[in-house]
Amino acid sequence: MKKPLILVTNDDSIVAPGIRFLIDVMKEIGEVIVVAPDSPQSGMGHAITINNTLHIDKVNLDKEIEHEYSCSGTPVDCVKMAVHEILKKKPDLCVSGINHGSNSSINVIYSGTMSAAVEAGIEGIPAIGFSHLDYSWETNFEPTREYVKKITQEVLKNGLPEGVVLNVNFPKASKGVINGIKVCRQAKAMWVEEFDKRTNPQGKEYYWLTGEFVNKDEGEDTDEWALENNYVSVVPVQFDLTAHQVIKTLNNWDLK
Repeated sequence: MKKPLILVTNDDSIVAPGIRFLIDVMKEIGEVIVVAPDSPQSGMGHAITINNTLHIDKVNLDKEIEHEYSCSGTPVDCVKMAVHEILKKKPDLCVSGINHGSNSSINVIYSGTMSAAVEAGIEGIPAIGFSHLDYSWETNFEPTREYVKKITQEVLKNGLPEGVVLNVNFPKASKGVINGIKVCRQAKAMWVEEFDKRTNPQGKEYYWLTGEFVNKDEGEDTDEWALENNYVSVVPVQFDLTAHQVIKTLNNWDLK
C-alpha cells in the first residue's frame, strides 16, 4: 500500500530536538516532508508574513528525507508554503511539534505549534499538534514515542471531523512513566501577567513580560488534570470561534 504523505512542522525551529524526534517517528509511518521555521517562533499564534518577503531553503538534516526545507516565516507560513508552493497538493496529514513546553488550556491561543496544525485544518488536512510539558532543550522525548505513533495512526485510520484538529500534550512524567491517554476538554485557566519594568544603561525604559499560570478549574476531565496525573491529554480543537449558543440571546437584543 502507498505510504501516507505527512507534513511535519513546528514553531521551535527546524533544528529543535522536538521536531527531529517527531520526524524520526513519522518516518516509521509514512513519506515525510518537512517545512519548518529557520528560527524560533514560539508564541506567534496564527501570525502570517505580509509585509516582508519569505524565503525557503532546502536543507539536508536527515539523509533519509528528500524534501526538507527551512522557512524564514512563521509556522502558519510554513504550512501555506508547503501546500501551495512546495507540494502543490494536500498531504494526508500534518503534524506539528513536538513543542518544548505545554500548549494545554489557554496556551493553545498563543501557540505557534497549534496554529500550524489549525492552518492545516483550514486547508482540509487532518492535523495534530504535539507538545511536551518540559521546556528543556535536552528533555527525553522517547517515552512519548508509542503515544505519538498510536494517535497518528488513529487519525490516519479514522480521519477527523471537518473543522477539528487535535491538541496533544505530554506530561513531564516522573521516571518517564506515562499512565495512558485521556480525551479531555480545555481547562478554564489563564495567565496572570505582569510587566517587569526596567531601565537600560542609556536611561530608556523597557519591559519583560512575566506571569503566573493559574488553573482554577477543578474538573477531572481537563487537559490540566490529565497532565498533572501523568496522562497524555488529547483535546479536539475547533477553529470556528463562533459562540453558537449566544446567537439566540443576541437576536433578542434591540439591535435594529
